[in-house]
Amino acid sequence: MQVNTKYFLSQPHQPFFLLSIVNAVIFMGLFVLGYKGVIVLEFTPLFLHVYSFIYGVFFLAFSGFLFTTFPRFNQTEVIQKEYYIRVFFLSLLASILLYMGVFFGKYIFLAGMFLLLLAEALMVYKLYMIYTTSRVADKSDSFWILGGNFFGLFAHILFIVYMFGVDDLFGIALSLSVFMFVLFTAFSIAQRMIPFFSHSFATKNTRFVPVSFVLFLLVSVSSSMDLHYMNTLLVLILSFVLAKEFLRWKLDPFASPAILWVLHLALFWLPAGFLLWGVCNVIEIVSGVDLYFIGYHFVLLGFLTTVLIGFGTRVILGHSGNVPHADKVSVVLFVLVQVTLLIRALYSFNVAYGWEMDFLFDIASLCWIILFGVWGLKFGKVLVTR
Repeated sequence: MQVNTKYFLSQPHQPFFLLSIVNAVIFMGLFVLGYKGVIVLEFTPLFLHVYSFIYGVFFLAFSGFLFTTFPRFNQTEVIQKEYYIRVFFLSLLASILLYMGVFFGKYIFLAGMFLLLLAEALMVYKLYMIYTTSRVADKSDSFWILGGNFFGLFAHILFIVYMFGVDDLFGIALSLSVFMFVLFTAFSIAQRMIPFFSHSFATKNTRFVPVSFVLFLLVSVSSSMDLHYMNTLLVLILSFVLAKEFLRWKLDPFASPAILWVLHLALFWLPAGFLLWGVCNVIEIVSGVDLYFIGYHFVLLGFLTTVLIGFGTRVILGHSGNVPHADKVSVVLFVLVQVTLLIRALYSFNVAYGWEMDFLFDIASLCWIILFGVWGLKFGKVLVTR
């Protein structure tokens, strides 16, 4: 397929979404090779997995989405093509250096990290300028979205410092990047967009997002400090607060088309994921086992990946002149996310209880690669040519 840059770069979501999809496949493959010892890494496989997915996949998806929608939220001029193209090519070069760094050493990887940090700084700066120049009366949602991205920028710096040997920063960078960047940012977007798409008539609860922010922050702190008991209590409280508000919106997923019910599913995965996280924490405390990052996967696969696929499909179709809808292939992809999560959760129990079913890791990884590979094949032509 020949790339026509006239169309490929004509809207900001196009290049960023495509690079995010490609990276989702490549970085999973590299992580699997590193985790199994096929390639020798100069850093831990865990760091590669966390950093490459947070900034090499989710950050790029956020960039494409927010460069497209943030000006609309704030009723400002669209972002100039020259600006987002600059951010995209920085991200592309950074991604190539990250690939190379896996094979040729951490300093090449670090060069990619610095370039990706620069790309993120340019993205956040543009969002900040849009926010400060907007004359919209209510900018509260934009404030929280912007705040989440500032946390992502700070966590990115911590990851780079960690790579210079400050090992104690990894836990802080992990918690901030997961809870305060990707989860809180996606939550801030979802709580604005999903009720609108669903024609919910519930009045806006102005205390909901600020209270949720405090709870997300406390969960992040307790997680980074390994305060197991406090973390368990906080994730359960956060689950309750989120579920109570989402139920108040009176969404009707069973009467909604697939392009909409997948967003409802993603939304309710957030309180469900935190509830399951709390339950698994209790299991760990009582039995003394380590369920191997199972809580992170409940919310990052269940909520974040589902909402990414749902919103991404809607944006790709809507901004290419098509009616947003989900055909049978799209529905299968929505379901595949849930299957991937289930298999990955079973792998955590396999590690904890010694079931000798390590093939679950391979199946979960393969499901992820198939998910984004098929999604890319299905929508790649639309992203490149429209």
